[in-house]
Amino acid sequence: MNVPNGDQLPAPESIRTFLLCGHSGAGKTSLCERLLYHAGVTTRLGDIEHENTVSDYTAEEHHHHHSLQPSVIHFDHEGHHVCVIDTPGLSDFVGHSIGCFPAVESVVVVIDATKGIESETRRLMRVATERNLPRAILINKIDVPEVDLEVLVAQLRDAFGAICVPINLPGPDCSDVIDVFETDAHDATAFGSAEAAHVDIVEQVIVVDEALMERYLEVGAEGLDPAAVHDAFEKALRDGQLVPIVFASAKTGAGIDKLLHFTASLLPSPLEGNPRPFVRGEESFTTEFDADKPVLAHVFRVTTDPHLGKLCVFRVHQGTVRARTELYVNADRKPHRIGRPMRLQGKEHWEVDAIGPGEIGAIAKIDDVHFDAVLHDGATPEDPPHLVPLPLPKPMYGLAVELKSHADESRFSAAMAKLQEEDPCFVMERIAATGETVLRGLGELHLRVVLEKLQSHYGIELLTAPPKVAYKETITSHAEGHCRHKKQTGGAGQFGEVYLRVTPLPVDHPTGFEFVNSTVGGSIPKQFMPAIEKGVRQALDEGVVAGYPMIGVRVEVYDGKHHDVDSKEIAFITAGRKAFVEAVRKAAPALLEPFVEVEVTAPSRYLGDITSDLSTHRGRVNDSAVSDHACMVRAHAPLGELREYATRLKSLTAGAGAFTMDYSHDEAAPPNVQAEVIASFRPHNGEQ
Repeated sequence: MNVPNGDQLPAPESIRTFLLCGHSGAGKTSLCERLLYHAGVTTRLGDIEHENTVSDYTAEEHHHHHSLQPSVIHFDHEGHHVCVIDTPGLSDFVGHSIGCFPAVESVVVVIDATKGIESETRRLMRVATERNLPRAILINKIDVPEVDLEVLVAQLRDAFGAICVPINLPGPDCSDVIDVFETDAHDATAFGSAEAAHVDIVEQVIVVDEALMERYLEVGAEGLDPAAVHDAFEKALRDGQLVPIVFASAKTGAGIDKLLHFTASLLPSPLEGNPRPFVRGEESFTTEFDADKPVLAHVFRVTTDPHLGKLCVFRVHQGTVRARTELYVNADRKPHRIGRPMRLQGKEHWEVDAIGPGEIGAIAKIDDVHFDAVLHDGATPEDPPHLVPLPLPKPMYGLAVELKSHADESRFSAAMAKLQEEDPCFVMERIAATGETVLRGLGELHLRVVLEKLQSHYGIELLTAPPKVAYKETITSHAEGHCRHKKQTGGAGQFGEVYLRVTPLPVDHPTGFEFVNSTVGGSIPKQFMPAIEKGVRQALDEGVVAGYPMIGVRVEVYDGKHHDVDSKEIAFITAGRKAFVEAVRKAAPALLEPFVEVEVTAPSRYLGDITSDLSTHRGRVNDSAVSDHACMVRAHAPLGELREYATRLKSLTAGAGAFTMDYSHDEAAPPNVQAEVIASFRPHNGEQ
């Protein structure tokens, strides 16, 4: 493999960074192989089946024959330095894809021409739009004879708007691709007219420039200045007024040269792209891709290298990350000395003296760096910058686990901490009420891969079982509680008396809890109020009626008593907790169950089966759409009813269905469910 662009820092205006994303099986990794091969970086085409691609290189990816993590590749073309992030397409790993969005100027969504618009296509287009990133659509596998590309383009325009316009068209036999934007082509195409397609794209582009539009009305598309049209294209892309459609075949190489040219000449540079949403304090600010400005770099990927240990992949948004300098991580007061930064090419990495503005690089062996961290040079230590939080999907699928061998206890926590660092959508939590340790991810495959890595990398095996539903407790009415805690043991005693009232909070309350001190006249000295709140929070965490965390409660302490000698923090912790428990039990407590928003795509003939199944499992269908070949169903449903949904959907659709699932909200569980769960609760704390 040739190593492009060794130690030379590319100028920001020459850099192009984009993300390849899309549904699983669309051909993103194969497209990366083609780009590297046609750009002269590799001398042979890698193949997923033969496990020799540049961007899929881990043992887990070879085993599953799918991308399971982001991978960075880069090459030079037409005087530009192009950096591509190949991302997983499986819905279980979409968090990895979204986590990379801040690292690029553009998002290229790849669509399998044989399957059309799939569930992940819609999700990724939606997130890219919300993050104000220029988008393009790449239709892959145009060489398959039975595909109807004209119908697919119509479906794309119907789904994502008339802003989706082809800038090239496949030739009659799809063995090549005809440019219809930069040249007024007259060649034959697989569908439509090249001349008409040229007019369509020009008319879509010039809407962002009034002067250019007036000129167009005078002289037509052929009379326009190509440079002015080019500038309008880039503005339309940035403004979200254009989503160009390009065609290619990773298998035959058709359209790859046009794709390379499109990447180098039409995608925005860091200087031309929309700024990333950085914030300092309460104020947003715009980074400057200037090598001499203070350093600002965002970590979008953390992984473990077998030789280097912890590896943090970052994008430089300002300044230059140089070897043997010191950088701060978020609000850390102590700087971290970095060694030599690295450039990446799949699993390969090589040290360089510096990573410049607009580039993607990596650093190793700094334990305090984590996903979504911001590296900076400490120019604003009192008010460090951060990125507006990413819209990552909430891990909803769970497995209760326990160690197969208790001899692994000493290594288990450290191993899990590393796995959680590498994956922003994987968490481990301890459920106090059930005594379960629960792993949560985005789906069955997601957690299966985590368990495989835990065994292969750390030699730890776990026993698994379905977890109990993660209910929440709340209250539905006002009530008061009182506790007088008095304890005498021969020496100094304990005394604390608390009167409080509880009130329900609205469901959209930002924290779900408020604590208010309304006492007067010094009935409870202020120094004991934190102890009362601590006791209340203990009960919140442990639950009162079913052992699940409680939300949606306002607690007001309005009276109490203290003793000058015997009153201590422990006394008011106990009194606060018991008074709160008494109040909650009188405030019509209820159980909330998690609801998810599920989006299902499948062949249109299965629409009735899908909606019927969701309704049977307490789901509510909110929206559905049907085309000639496919259907889409959006619904809200209880998470507890969808724990085995992947298996059910596979059975319903003969394996042709796919779905995405995100946490939506909590709703009151049905009375019969509440009664059953509450009746089975056995408090661990005898005082409750």
